[in-house]
Amino acid sequence: MPDAERENAVLRELVTVYRHLSGLAMQDADLAGVVRLISERASATVAVVSQLMDVQTAASPGLSPEKAAALVREHVVHPRLGQVLRASRMSQRALRLPNVGGVPAIIVAPVLVGDEVPSYLITLEGSEETFSEDMSLLVTEHAATICGVILGRERVVAAAARRVRDDLVEGLLLGRGRDAGDAARWAAHLGYDPLVTHHVAAIAFELPPARAADAEALRQRIRESIEHFIVTRAPEAIVSAREDEVVVVAAASPDPRKLASACLARLAELFPGAKVVIGIGGACRDPEEIAGSYDQAHRTTQTLWRLRRTGVVSAFEDLGIHRLLLQVPDLGELRAFAAEVLGKLSEHEHEHKSEYLATLACYFRENNSPQRASRLLHVHPNTVAYRIKRIEEITGLRLDNYRDRLIAQVALEILDALPDGQS
Repeated sequence: MPDAERENAVLRELVTVYRHLSGLAMQDADLAGVVRLISERASATVAVVSQLMDVQTAASPGLSPEKAAALVREHVVHPRLGQVLRASRMSQRALRLPNVGGVPAIIVAPVLVGDEVPSYLITLEGSEETFSEDMSLLVTEHAATICGVILGRERVVAAAARRVRDDLVEGLLLGRGRDAGDAARWAAHLGYDPLVTHHVAAIAFELPPARAADAEALRQRIRESIEHFIVTRAPEAIVSAREDEVVVVAAASPDPRKLASACLARLAELFPGAKVVIGIGGACRDPEEIAGSYDQAHRTTQTLWRLRRTGVVSAFEDLGIHRLLLQVPDLGELRAFAAEVLGKLSEHEHEHKSEYLATLACYFRENNSPQRASRLLHVHPNTVAYRIKRIEEITGLRLDNYRDRLIAQVALEILDALPDGQS
């Protein structure tokens, strides 16, 4: 074929490929469709790979998508490919790594979504060249542009779906449904099974000091890491990310405490500078009960923050009387109350190492029984009885009196909840 005829044929093929690619952009096509088209027209192995070199989709003449992906994986380990990828990303243009040592020539084009390059379109040229080098670059670059359009569209659709989903979750968490039917419909849309017992967990975090831009990026990474961790271990869980909190609605089995503890440990590995607390609400089945469980989970995290107990998983039921005591706005008032009731006893224990506070706490836990308390304290029952008498002498309390006993128990709970110096 004369050179002029061959050049015209190649140009017609190029126009045809461009037209088909543009058609894919206008249709509801996916990345696999673009890859198949280029592979068929250029008789080459074509793939879209992520920044981490994961093959997202691949096609090759005469091979299944799985075998095509395996073929691409063999070649993306080329020692110079990383340099070409970086140069391609920086220039935002297609680049060609020539055939060296029997390795086929590789054309790389960045897939642009806005200013980001989430993926690359890679073409492994075959022995039969349909296009010249320059035209192969043009085809790959245009195909990468169409891939960017498709990814951008998918992101928009995914973002819209995520907003709708988050709005539904928010409505359930805050009890915004006009009636029980609203909550049931929202929950069903989210995949919630009312026949299974669930718990709501609130995973709250605080960031180390950082610039505003850095803090927002870190906050997003933490939210994404929590969501990825949860969905990989509890696929049926409903997860919603908020500003400094990720809310999880998960079935009671597997144990939400174990799931939360594992998540806490993973976050400590990934983000050692962040402070994290996890609160777990009570059981819920009816969709209308989700709001109550979330309220309990949120109150638990707020209590843990006030107690400065970070790196902790706690269920609402674990808080006991603390969930009432810590409704007092000024924690200093609680400490003042505890000091008024047991301050002299604390001073005596500090000076004489008398272990009176521990004895009193054990005595109360064992329902005022010196015998049972003595077994736990590993002392004689008479020793417990003597210590209780001395406690009454030092504090002026009469522990056989209901009001005095209640006051002493509340004061002990405050001392247990608020370490020395906390206000």
